[in-house]
Amino acid sequence: MNTSGDRLRVLLRECHLSATDFAANRKVTPQHVNNWFKRGIPMARMEEVSELLSVNARWLRTGEGPKHPGERRGKAEHEPIAHKTRSSARDQLELPIYNELHNQGARRPSVAEVPNQKIRLSRRVLDAMEVELHNAICIAMTGSSMADKIQDGSLIGIDRGKTHVIDGEIYALEHDGMLRVKYLYRLPGGGLRLRSHNANEYPDEIFTAEQIQGQHIQILGWIFWWSTLNNRRHPATVI
Repeated sequence: MNTSGDRLRVLLRECHLSATDFAANRKVTPQHVNNWFKRGIPMARMEEVSELLSVNARWLRTGEGPKHPGERRGKAEHEPIAHKTRSSARDQLELPIYNELHNQGARRPSVAEVPNQKIRLSRRVLDAMEVELHNAICIAMTGSSMADKIQDGSLIGIDRGKTHVIDGEIYALEHDGMLRVKYLYRLPGGGLRLRSHNANEYPDEIFTAEQIQGQHIQILGWIFWWSTLNNRRHPATVI
């Protein structure tokens, strides 16, 4: 990794960020990011990029010195996050990865934690989205119902502490053991409307309170991240 562009490419891969998603987050075009890969990150952008990706600006620029804030030079880069100080706002944190697990003989698959699999996210991401670490999990998006907003296979961050539905926000649900990711809207009588981003192929679905109970529909939590930040959440209205 001889240039800042090389280091940026590796960092995005480590964070499960595509160049397109990163470009959208930084409000530049994907071509700009491709140019950064080839020519290096512009000096005017170095601080903001290093802060977002939780690395030292000097390391990102030159490859010298410690990679992460608070890390001594020569210290292993892959030391477990739990051993790092939590005082820095730029620390990285480990989030558990969940999956749809199909157990032989079970009537329904279940969404459960995958042992020994973690993803690192910057503490700044969780702080910015007001997510408590113990409520945060990640899971892979399956299917094209939310394309082209959330692509098939993208990792998504779920805040299990936010299950109260705010109309038009994106939530993860467990529906008879199957993971689903949808825009949710409340309906009278405790019902729900599920809407896909790819509405041309996936029409709206409406469930009554009885159907929600009978079909084992459970809101897992609010989607706060998918390769970038979700800044659409609005303050809850108290009724």
